[in-house]
Amino acid sequence: MARTENKETAGPATRLVADMARKMRVRKGWTQDQLGKEIGFTGAAVSAMETCAQPASDAMLVQLEKVLGDGLGLFEQARLYVRLDKYPEQFKNYALLEQKAVSLSLYATLVVHGLFQTEAYARALIGGGYPPLPERRVEELVEARMARRELFEREPVALVELVLEESVLRRTIGGAEVMRGQLLHLAECARRRNVTVQVLPLDCGLSGEYAGGRGPMNLVETPEHDHLVYLEPQDESLLIKDPAKVSTYGQRYARIRAQALDPRESLGLIERLAGEPR
Repeated sequence: MARTENKETAGPATRLVADMARKMRVRKGWTQDQLGKEIGFTGAAVSAMETCAQPASDAMLVQLEKVLGDGLGLFEQARLYVRLDKYPEQFKNYALLEQKAVSLSLYATLVVHGLFQTEAYARALIGGGYPPLPERRVEELVEARMARRELFEREPVALVELVLEESVLRRTIGGAEVMRGQLLHLAECARRRNVTVQVLPLDCGLSGEYAGGRGPMNLVETPEHDHLVYLEPQDESLLIKDPAKVSTYGQRYARIRAQALDPRESLGLIERLAGEPR
């Protein structure tokens, strides 16, 4: 059910879309039920969108563009900004950088990186987190996370490197079938020409060298070829721009990558784990 606090905390893009949709609907002389029928949603869903009780989903915005857009592309353009409204506050600035990045170099230590998550894995992870979230908010965050995967299809293409700890692959999130689906999806991603996936094995520290002990990181190259580092410890965010610090993180990442299995070995391990009973 729509909640009052949703209306009060709705972001600016959500409010703008709601106002545009309502005015364009009224201009056509349609009720909310009539608009819902045209776009494949209920009248109640249209009402929730227009009152900002529930932000428009990507699917709704696509249909609003077809039915109300008049070829202007306003609802299509709004998809990115409504999506930003749904992200946690600390993530919004990084989300824009991620979508425009020339290259991303990612290191994940606890769970599969958000860009590579399946819907079922993300839902289990977000829904099982702390503090507990209402189901509506869980679904918003899952949808927003899935939309990030558009990066893989973007033109010009982005180059994405991911190094993840072997423990991430062995930590079952959401049950055996959810985890198997996640591993298969990760393997599929690893086969993309613009993606490299490497696994840092559990035994990489046997020789006394382990460069990953300071936690996960995201290294970003912008379209202007600036290099940044994004960290997100315990729901806080830190965007590092200082060239000397960024250089240190880049060197550390290079060391982590050098200690990981090569891409072919990594893909083989992921495929083997996907085939093992869990």
